[in-house]
Amino acid sequence: MNDISTITIKSLIVHQAGNAAQGGQLLLSDNALETNENQLGEILIHFLLKPISESEQYRMEPDNLVYTAITQLFNQPNQFLTVSKQLAEHFHLKSSSAFAKSGEFYVVQFQQVPFESQFVNAIGLFHTSNRESFLQPIISGNGIQLKIEDGIELKKPEKAVLIFNKEVDGGLLSYAFESSTSKQGDGAFWKHQFLQIAPIVNSYYNTNEALGMCKLFISNELNEQFETTKTDQIDMLQRSMEYFKTHDNFQIEEFGKEVLHHPEVIDCFNEYKQQYEVAKQVSIDDSFNINLEAVQKQQRQFKSILKLDKNFHVYIHGRKDLMEKGYDERTGKHYYKLYFDEEK
Repeated sequence: MNDISTITIKSLIVHQAGNAAQGGQLLLSDNALETNENQLGEILIHFLLKPISESEQYRMEPDNLVYTAITQLFNQPNQFLTVSKQLAEHFHLKSSSAFAKSGEFYVVQFQQVPFESQFVNAIGLFHTSNRESFLQPIISGNGIQLKIEDGIELKKPEKAVLIFNKEVDGGLLSYAFESSTSKQGDGAFWKHQFLQIAPIVNSYYNTNEALGMCKLFISNELNEQFETTKTDQIDMLQRSMEYFKTHDNFQIEEFGKEVLHHPEVIDCFNEYKQQYEVAKQVSIDDSFNINLEAVQKQQRQFKSILKLDKNFHVYIHGRKDLMEKGYDERTGKHYYKLYFDEEK
């Protein structure tokens, strides 16, 4: 979140839960943590909430256990201990994926959370499972000894959701996050099976999905349908990203003319969009406001790297006309010529 300076923790409890199918342990705490001492509360707020984006919004579906428990907690805050145990037990039983790990399950009551032009209460659910080794210096009479300890690295939790007592189409407004490692494994479990949240279609959603679709189309579909080179693909990826960076609004016809150029490629892209939406069960508007936060997030996936065997990675930032590809019969190898003015 962008501004966490006003946020305080009313109650926080940590249980151990995860993957009952693989023998993961369920350990329920009977007492909340004291977070007002030794700056623990401030550190935990930063750790738990910093990766959450206000733009990545979801609607928590009604009539499921998490929704019922969270609603009860909003209406009866004094039931914190009982409800937190219910949520931990539910998480434990639901996390049966082969990728799911046992770890810490946090239930937190936050106060003074900035929302639009006011401050509200919110409830957070978090899960951590990864461990990092660190050195613990121990002072003794003769000097300092070092001991290896394992603990939780204070970067960000693997899974997080912040839930507001705000109704959206009959559900609860939620901000959700999952790390890239979580997405590769049991990320679908967190959002769909446990939380039962669905993305809210806004500028962030449309921008993020459209860029993801463009990346797959250029990297995969384009090469299957047309005779293209790797540099052609990189050039089109660059034009795509440049379009989203320099325009306030996305217009699919305008995007086709400025980025894809050729009518047959534009037709193929429009067909691919329909197939993508069906396969991914998403819906991307043909016209929407571009969200810069989503552009910045996706930019990391639009790396213009030309990989040549295992020997060379060439980072291309523009000027495809200054590259020349050829084949050397003497060595039996392909080559690239790069033209430039000065070496830096």
